[in-house]
Amino acid sequence: MKGFGNIMKEAQRLQQQMAAMQEEIGKKRVEATAGGGMVTVEANGKQEIVSIKIDPEVVNRDEVQMLEDLMLAACNEALRKSRELVQQELGKLTGGLKIPGLGM
Repeated sequence: MKGFGNIMKEAQRLQQQMAAMQEEIGKKRVEATAGGGMVTVEANGKQEIVSIKIDPEVVNRDEVQMLEDLMLAACNEALRKSRELVQQELGKLTGGLKIPGLGM
């Protein structure tokens, strides 16, 4: 059973590395823009929106729908980039091997 003990130690080491990596990823930020930079959204590695910037020129009460569309596009792109960041970072730990349940 010596082999099983080594497998368990390796699994524990991998789990510790994963926890440390998830904490580090959570601190990283990605940015997305829409409307040629009129709306900028920043997300972290935990897939949380952390800031939104709106160019004052896009704020027009007659064009609320356009602003809503820009916000939606920028938020979705920021979240997509955040998920991509997580996958890239996890790929470093797993050597590119996709392991179900390891995503954030």
